[in-house]
Amino acid sequence: MKFISIKFYPVIILSLISGFVQVNAQNFVANKTKTDNLYAGIDVGSKGVKLSIIQMGKNASVTGSFTAIKDTAINTDFISFTPATFSATVKGMSSLYNVALSEYNIPATKIFTVISSGIKGQAEKENKMGNVKALTDSFKIYINDPERSVSIIDAMGEARLSHLGIVPEARRYNTFLIDIGSGNTKGGYFRNGNTKELKLFNLSWGTKTIANATDKRLEEDKTLANYKKQLNRVLAGEPNNEIVYAVNESGAYNMNDNFAFSGGIAWAVATMLYPELSENSVVPLNFEDLNNFNEKLAGNYANMSPEILANNVIDKTLNKTEIANEIRKVQKVFDQKALMAGTSLLLNIVRQFEGTLEKKNFFLVKNGQVGWISAYVSQSVNNMY
Repeated sequence: MKFISIKFYPVIILSLISGFVQVNAQNFVANKTKTDNLYAGIDVGSKGVKLSIIQMGKNASVTGSFTAIKDTAINTDFISFTPATFSATVKGMSSLYNVALSEYNIPATKIFTVISSGIKGQAEKENKMGNVKALTDSFKIYINDPERSVSIIDAMGEARLSHLGIVPEARRYNTFLIDIGSGNTKGGYFRNGNTKELKLFNLSWGTKTIANATDKRLEEDKTLANYKKQLNRVLAGEPNNEIVYAVNESGAYNMNDNFAFSGGIAWAVATMLYPELSENSVVPLNFEDLNNFNEKLAGNYANMSPEILANNVIDKTLNKTEIANEIRKVQKVFDQKALMAGTSLLLNIVRQFEGTLEKKNFFLVKNGQVGWISAYVSQSVNNMY
């Protein structure tokens, strides 16, 4: 299966994998004479704050074309809603805002700030929307911009933008996109050839919330064996009920041939499960591979070190040092238990679509984090003209 990299692409066609998607981010050295068409998006998610910098094409108001220049993140765990994580998130937002403003010379009017649906959903569940408002107010004070707009996006809005920002037009109406975030899971597909009519898939569970719920059940027994047992119990409860209901209610199985998964855990699983495809931003996913990988996380994690996984790659033309470094990045973000939580959630969702009569195509999108925020920036830019 051949992957084709594209430097410039429309917001709805990021790149292709047999007609599917791929996102490539680049390093960019700021140049004061070439920054008129740079834009930035700051996304406050459940796990932290992300910065996406994109360069719009000359006809952005018509085509929406852009190049992903940089994406980076600061882990602050805002969803814990503690004074410490609140402070870290405000500082993280301000730091990334200043990176866009000072290092990339992007004017304030071209820096967009969004609170993700995962934060919104969990805050509403815990009656913490006051914390979210305090966050946005504090951020405005920090950067001395009291009139700045900070949007709080809901699951429908985020799912629609994710689809527009990740799935290519050629697969627009037969692809079901599911983004597994830290605080929630959202996605869907477009019906009746209309990009304004998204059939929403929404779970109140994500990688972090599954892990948090499992941690609360451990009590005095902090062993890995107990973690696995409690994780299975958590997933068998409310998350499973939500997954089954959401899948059945969506009607997605009969309407879609392709199922694409994005989010941090999709990146992590793709990198560790298919290290030989480390340079590809989108990889095809086999259900049995995912199931075996999930079992190894708890039972044989010692043999999943960056060095061992890289050395297991057969293709001698690949750079095993670079492959090991990519796996190392994953394991810095996700420890063993976080990988177990996220992969188990992913597996439970994929299992619902793994049919016996009609086989579906599954994909993992590694760089989906620049998808919905880039689509949001592109949409906002178009509204300027």
